[in-house]
Amino acid sequence: MRRSAFCATIAALAVAAPSVVLAAERVAVIMGNNVGATDETELRYAEDDAERIQRVLHDLGGFGAEDMVLLRGESTETARRAIIRANDRLRNEANSHGTLIVYYSGHADQQGLHLGASRFPLEELEALVRGSPARTRILVVDACRSGGLTRVKGHVEAPPFDIRARRSEGSEGAVFLTSSAANEDAQESDELRGSFFTHYLVSALVGAADSDGDGRVTLSEAYAYAYEGTLRASSRSVVGLQHPTFSYEVRGREEIVLTNLAEQTNRPAGQLRLPAGRRYLVIRDGPEGSVMAETDGRASRLILPPGRYFVRGRGDRDLLEGTARVQEGEASSVEEDRLERVAYARLVRKGGDAPTTVAGVHAGYLFRTGLWPGFNPCHGIFAAYETVRRGFSLMGRIAACRSGYANATLTSTADELSFQFEGAHVWDLRFVSPSLGLALGPAFFHQTFVTRGEAPIQNALAGVLTASAGVEIPLVGRFLLAGAGGANVYLLKQRDAAGRTSLSTPVSFVVRIGLVARW
Repeated sequence: MRRSAFCATIAALAVAAPSVVLAAERVAVIMGNNVGATDETELRYAEDDAERIQRVLHDLGGFGAEDMVLLRGESTETARRAIIRANDRLRNEANSHGTLIVYYSGHADQQGLHLGASRFPLEELEALVRGSPARTRILVVDACRSGGLTRVKGHVEAPPFDIRARRSEGSEGAVFLTSSAANEDAQESDELRGSFFTHYLVSALVGAADSDGDGRVTLSEAYAYAYEGTLRASSRSVVGLQHPTFSYEVRGREEIVLTNLAEQTNRPAGQLRLPAGRRYLVIRDGPEGSVMAETDGRASRLILPPGRYFVRGRGDRDLLEGTARVQEGEASSVEEDRLERVAYARLVRKGGDAPTTVAGVHAGYLFRTGLWPGFNPCHGIFAAYETVRRGFSLMGRIAACRSGYANATLTSTADELSFQFEGAHVWDLRFVSPSLGLALGPAFFHQTFVTRGEAPIQNALAGVLTASAGVEIPLVGRFLLAGAGGANVYLLKQRDAAGRTSLSTPVSFVVRIGLVARW
């Protein structure tokens, strides 16, 4: 379904829903299968996705441990029996007003789910969910086909996978959510260590989607958040856009609440508040840990297990990184002035969460020692344009300086104009970035003389090779202070007093100090 249609539908539901009610009985069957058919690529995170859903429904959704079945890598027969038992339990509850949630992450095609070597027919799965005695039935399918850079779920070409709820007589209500449109792929991410859709769905349920701040995350809030996040993340992937879809057929005037942030009844938890203006990733233990949630730029409060978390806030020009601690039963806040500000160029070089290329300009003062005995040092200026890529920097630099010499009979002025292309490897440490670089390019010399006799102007073209070491120090925002020093080796033709020419390789030492601006 198109986003505009979804938004219109949700708006209509919100107007028609004066009250929010939690179901009295909730049962969930949660399935994850990394392994599909023999010709399908094994997934990394489908079973972990299922465990994340189980954890958040247990912690914040009011589901007791006895009300949930988590199936990791199980067969169709096991999954079928689990759903039938869940329906039997709901049927035996007197005056049941409960909710059934069935979640699946793994491989699928247009005919059904691929649970290892067995297939769960889609029509049968839909019938089991529709036929449940639960007042509200929710089926979530995070699956599709084909594999690629982001480890897309499945890799076999097949007709589009589509799941649509059809109007059925006598149903109290059924909701069907899928992670992608009928002709799209459902994608996994190594960075998130899970699928895009489930990652944003879990983020929504722990509080990121609580847009009205009432402490309860409804189905419509969770879907809207998962939709926006999945679309945004997939827009940067090689595979392309992924649009989650929904079908909502619930009669009545009640919103469906999935998690209640004010009632942490099943496990110890605390609250982490994040400011507006940046999209924050919240990662358990450290930067290489499990991604727990992601915010969308609004001020958010997340309900998380007690512990230490690494937070990374993405802005237009830089990232903020640091740690936060969540205490049981307490609220803590992330304060941006206590986080480390990291320029995108540094993150590009070390492979962090940043654009694939960052541009920058350099300008400053240049000093070079004299090329020949008796010549004064060369003082001048330089300017450069730089592109920063993962692991290294590439730069085109133009420089100009003036030197000369004088004796009792002759005064000379020598101007040098050079252009060099430089590649540098940079090591990004906490507060500085040292580098080693190698540059090559042409240099043009223009020499004039003042004397009592005749001394014609001399011009010369040379090649220059420069090996240098440098350091960058971040200043404020996009600006850095940069310095470098190294040796220049020139190759040029030199003419003596008798008019004879020969190749010469003079060596000089050069120092550059300047400012850098990156964007």
